[in-house]
Amino acid sequence: MRRIRRGDLVEVISGKYKGARGKITAVLADDDKVIVEGVNIKKRHVKPNARMPQGGIVEREAPIHACKIMPVDPETGKPTRVRIKKDEDGKKVRVGVKSGAVITASA
Repeated sequence: MRRIRRGDLVEVISGKYKGARGKITAVLADDDKVIVEGVNIKKRHVKPNARMPQGGIVEREAPIHACKIMPVDPETGKPTRVRIKKDEDGKKVRVGVKSGAVITASA
C-alpha cells in the first residue's frame, strides 16, 4: 500500500509551488513522481496538426517529485505524514500520524 494515491488532496511542502493544494490526477510510480492539478504548470508551443488545427501555446501540469508533497489530514486540514494501520476488519488503511484520522482518496 502506498502513502499517496490518485484522488488524494495534497499540499506542496517545498519548491516554487510551496503551499499550493490540489488533487493528484496521476501517480507515476516508476519515476516516483505525481501530477497535481493546478501545480507545476508548463507551457508548450504546439504546431498546427490534425488534432489542434490552430496550434498555439498549451498549458498543462507537469510531474512533481513525490517527496515534495504531503497528504492533507481530513481532521486538521494540515499536511501530515502517513502510516499504514489495520482497522477492525483487518484491512490496511492509511492514517494521519498526529490525528489518527483515516485518509481516503476522494476519486
